[in-house]
Amino acid sequence: MRKWIAVVAVLVVVAGVAAFLWLGGDASAARPATFRAEPSTAHYAPIATRALDPDPLTVAEMFPGASVSAGEVTLGRKGTEALDDCAEVVWGSAQDALAGCTQVLRAHYATADGTVSGQFLIFNLADSAAADRLVAAFKGDGFVRPAPGTPEGFDGSRGWAQARALGHYVTLSWVGPAVPGAKVDLTYPQVAVDGLGLVIQRRLLR
Repeated sequence: MRKWIAVVAVLVVVAGVAAFLWLGGDASAARPATFRAEPSTAHYAPIATRALDPDPLTVAEMFPGASVSAGEVTLGRKGTEALDDCAEVVWGSAQDALAGCTQVLRAHYATADGTVSGQFLIFNLADSAAADRLVAAFKGDGFVRPAPGTPEGFDGSRGWAQARALGHYVTLSWVGPAVPGAKVDLTYPQVAVDGLGLVIQRRLLR
C-alpha cells in the first residue's frame, strides 16, 4: 500500500513538472474558472474585415476613461499598452490562432480596495473568421497572460472571463480576486471591464 502511494505521489510531481514546462516555465499562465465565448454575428458585417475597417486601434479610443463602473463597483485604470506582437500576451494553443493579428491593446484595472484585479484586451485580426478561431482557441489549452502590474495575489484560476468576436476584432475581459483567499463577488467587476468592448460599436457607424 505504501509503495502504491509513493508511486502516485511521484506521478503527481512529474505531471506538475510537465505542465509547468509545457507552459514555458511560466507559473502565471492560468485559466479562469468561469469562461464564456461568443463568435461574431452579422451585426458586425461593416467591420467584418480589416479592409473594411483599416484604421488601427488606439489606446485613447479604446480606454477613454480613468475608470469603469457597473452597479456600485468601480475599477480604476492602472495601466495601458499597445503591442504589435500579439503572441506576447497569450500562451498555449492561443498562440496558434494569431495569424494576421497586427496589434493588441490591453488595459489593467483594479478596485480601490485592491480586492479585485482585471484586464481588458482587444486583438486586431484580418477578418471575422480569424476572430472566431481565436475565440475558439481561448476555450482550448491556452489563454491570455496577466497584464503588467497585476498584483502577485491575483488568482486568475478563480476568475471570470469573456471573449467576443466583434467583426475582425476579439475582445477579452478577465477579472479575479487579487487577495489570496478573499471571497469577492465578481459579477459587477466583470460587467464593468467587459463593457469596454462597446467602444467598437462606434466603428460600425463610420
